[in-house]
Amino acid sequence: MARTATPADLVITPRNRRFEDTPGRVRWWMGGNAFATAWHNALSVTFPAGETFFIESVRRFQKDVPPELAAQIKDFARQEAFHTREHNAFNARVIADGYDVSRALKTVEESLAQAREGHPVAQLSITVSLEHFTAIFAHLALKDRTLYADTDRESQRMWLWHAIEEIEHKSVAFDTYAHVMREVKPIKRWAIRCAVFARVSRDFIVKRWRESLDLLAQDGIKGVRARARLAWYLWGRPGILRRVLPAWLAYFQPGFHPWQIDDRNLIADTETRLDLAEPVAAE
Repeated sequence: MARTATPADLVITPRNRRFEDTPGRVRWWMGGNAFATAWHNALSVTFPAGETFFIESVRRFQKDVPPELAAQIKDFARQEAFHTREHNAFNARVIADGYDVSRALKTVEESLAQAREGHPVAQLSITVSLEHFTAIFAHLALKDRTLYADTDRESQRMWLWHAIEEIEHKSVAFDTYAHVMREVKPIKRWAIRCAVFARVSRDFIVKRWRESLDLLAQDGIKGVRARARLAWYLWGRPGILRRVLPAWLAYFQPGFHPWQIDDRNLIADTETRLDLAEPVAAE
């Protein structure tokens, strides 16, 4: 049977890591691939403001949930705060490479300002949707070692460190939402969750697509070539959107839970390979 609850032995570990710029890192840091680089840069630009919103939307309900979930929310917030700090540092390097990210920053700030006008539960439902997005991309990033194989080591470590923690806390927002909405009829709760996810998914992909094309244009890559090659990266090979499609569709199943797939084994493998495990405190 599919798992319908968060594992009882789940450990969410905030890893307070800092990642330096690699000397000699190239502008197209994703293995010299302009299209992969543009997509990841566009993602990174959204993360600091987005993760601040996630923290706000979940912590708002921390006092109302059971103690175990409240503790998970605390660790979730710490992880997301570290992600915010490190992506701010990464984005500073993107800007230092000569990219103008002001339009992307404006887009995400406007989107979040609009979201903050909604009901707190509506804000939480947006976070649930985007947390599923990040979790399924994180799973792919940890599972397929080739995606970052040609990336400088510090960038690789930062992105996979982020992926590890997205998997660890992938059910926190979902479980908070389920608790808050526990008195709502299951069919209505499911319909709302799916409707929000469909809309958030569309907006997320369309906006990151536009922002990636904007960054590519700054490299002189425009028109049909830019759109075709970016589409090939996303849907062809390696096809990161195509490959997460089954996991994306799984969200629409009645009774879905993020831990239907227990992928914690990927965390241990990556921690060992890239020295990302949190040091054990001396007693």
